[in-house]
Amino acid sequence: MNTAVITGGGSGLGKELAVLLSKKGYHVHLLGRTEQNLKNTALEIKSNGGEATFHSLDLLSYETIQKVAKEVSDRFKIELLVNNAGVGYFGSFTESTDQEMEEMFSTNVFGPIRLTKELLPSLRKHKKSAVLNIISTAGLRGKKHESLYVASKFAFRGWGESLQKEFEGTPPRFINAFMGGMNTPFWDKSDHVGNPEKLRSPSEIAEIIINQYETENEIVIESKK
Repeated sequence: MNTAVITGGGSGLGKELAVLLSKKGYHVHLLGRTEQNLKNTALEIKSNGGEATFHSLDLLSYETIQKVAKEVSDRFKIELLVNNAGVGYFGSFTESTDQEMEEMFSTNVFGPIRLTKELLPSLRKHKKSAVLNIISTAGLRGKKHESLYVASKFAFRGWGESLQKEFEGTPPRFINAFMGGMNTPFWDKSDHVGNPEKLRSPSEIAEIIINQYETENEIVIESKK
């Protein structure tokens, strides 16, 4: 059975991607900070006949990243890594805080880079392995009241595009997916988006990504339906 590792796999887009990948025959390893969400997703996948394992992971902790990466790679042959977890703080640049900036870069940039590097030896053993980076359209263009979030996504995009060139013709293959805002709990504590219900659902975006990632190196999905 193929093995997929997904960060932020307990809810939202990560959960939907995990469910779809399990239906494609992957044993899905769910990584995230909220253990109950991970457990619920794993139970849902198993109830539908799939295989899932969950691991508590905080991308802010390099030590934890190393520990979880070793646990998975020592026991399983990894064919797919999905760097999905992310965090965003929005508002005017002048009112942003240093803590917000550090958390966004640690979660959106440093965390996935470190996890990818730790899992790379396992990924390189398989001819059809891939790293799927879930980036956001904030990695394509600047947006009002999103300057630091956009900066983190531009950095993530630049890293992914560079590795597409560095690993061209050799495993793993790097895919960058840019999607607009989604109707998720991500917006529950923010008034940055007036009506999230007008946005695409995580399940809709997940289906588009899963249908394209095996043949495309770049996937762009705008917010509006």
